[in-house]
Amino acid sequence: MTNRVVIHTDRSTGSINRNIYGHFAEHLGRCIYEGIWVGEDSDIPNTQGIRNDVLEALRGLQIPVLRWPGGCFADEYHWKDGIGPRATRKRMINTHWGGVVENNHFGTHEFLMLCELLGCEPYINGNVGSGTVQEMQEWVEYMTFDGESPMASERAANGREEPWKVSYFGVGNENWGCGGNMRPEYYADLYRQFQTYVRNYGDNKIFRIACGANDFNYDWTEVLMREAGRYMDGLTLHYYTVPHTWAEKGSATDFETSDWFLTLRKALMMDDLVAKHKTIMDKYDPQKRISLIVDEWGTWYDVEPGTNPGFLYQQNTMRDALVAAATLHIFQKHHDRVRMANIAQTVNVLQAVVLTEGASMTVTPTYHVFEMFKVHQDAEALDVDHRSATYTLDGESIPQTSVSATRDEAGRIHVSLCNLSHDEEAVVTIELRGLADGADGAAQLPLSGRLLQGAAIHAHNTVEQPQQVQPTELTSISRSADGRIQVTLPPASVAVLQAG
Repeated sequence: MTNRVVIHTDRSTGSINRNIYGHFAEHLGRCIYEGIWVGEDSDIPNTQGIRNDVLEALRGLQIPVLRWPGGCFADEYHWKDGIGPRATRKRMINTHWGGVVENNHFGTHEFLMLCELLGCEPYINGNVGSGTVQEMQEWVEYMTFDGESPMASERAANGREEPWKVSYFGVGNENWGCGGNMRPEYYADLYRQFQTYVRNYGDNKIFRIACGANDFNYDWTEVLMREAGRYMDGLTLHYYTVPHTWAEKGSATDFETSDWFLTLRKALMMDDLVAKHKTIMDKYDPQKRISLIVDEWGTWYDVEPGTNPGFLYQQNTMRDALVAAATLHIFQKHHDRVRMANIAQTVNVLQAVVLTEGASMTVTPTYHVFEMFKVHQDAEALDVDHRSATYTLDGESIPQTSVSATRDEAGRIHVSLCNLSHDEEAVVTIELRGLADGADGAAQLPLSGRLLQGAAIHAHNTVEQPQQVQPTELTSISRSADGRIQVTLPPASVAVLQAG
């Protein structure tokens, strides 16, 4: 069976919210310290303590929104420990992640400075599990109040006269687990209470985000929507792609083709998962006012040998690139409800886009997917009919190809494609329908493309060999007289085609 794609260029299904391409940086392992923050006295070139190489790499992704400080860390984080002179900030033990000392040198001012340097929106997670209503209220006031108040005065004393713009605020994180082991009914009541004091000051309007379900816990979504839906703007969902079991997840780089297939099959489960949570949300919110925020997603493997198990450091191969691309396609398919997603995590943790070792840095195959796919941010989603060949291994089957198409403000059409098969190329026929000048117009549209593939399914970048996987020109494009486009995708590859 061939892979056939019909793109109805005259049928828009809505807009792809740029925040689907969001990221997540937790105080976990070497994500913040060493990965993002090295301090102003470091020999590593930095801008006010933030390392320049990572900063430039992240700028290349046009990151729209960045979530911080957690994660599980958020519900043991007390924000006042991370303000004021760094030398006098409280030190604490990071009990969730490795039992290491957290010196609080990277706090509210440093994070919001990072967001300003990246040109992205901050998404801050408040502490419900071990915090208080007053603590959360004062944090919002400290960041956003433009006037005379104790918190605004303290902010000014710490070097920031003007308030920040903070659009997104999460009221707790994983409160069904590390955030307090709560029942949904209990958390729903706490959410209603806490969010009351997450106030809008001046013209700063906060998008209030409630802690949603862990993967298949549909009851949590039901209870939260029923009991607290009218008080929220967004509801979260967490789902990690774990190839085997939580106890033995499997290696990030030393895997068989059966592991490749299983990982991709589990990643594609995101489609059904999102659809079912959406159905529950539609019951209580048919106008789709409330966004589904998938603010933790990605692959999770066993840590690299010899590293701290609590640091969750793993390598990143073409397998992860395919997981990222196919998952982003799923989010774009559900753009009517999914309006933000945050891959876990930005640097040195889980499915990272950047890896560092000392003063050296490399970007991962997942980074390249985000860089290639940034053309979809805020673009107009186009109606797509897709028939895929079947990819079968050991009696199990999934679609061989994955596709999404958008049109940007300049009228250019971008088609992103994945070939999930580890060993067979995919020939994809694409038909552009609905153009004003019909087939003649399709036949005349300029075509170009980029391709991401590795020498093998295990291909990955290291600081010693940072360019083993990187995008190249997509040359396997042909076009028939009637305007049909044919693209041949190598095994285990991702491509983005531009028409116009």
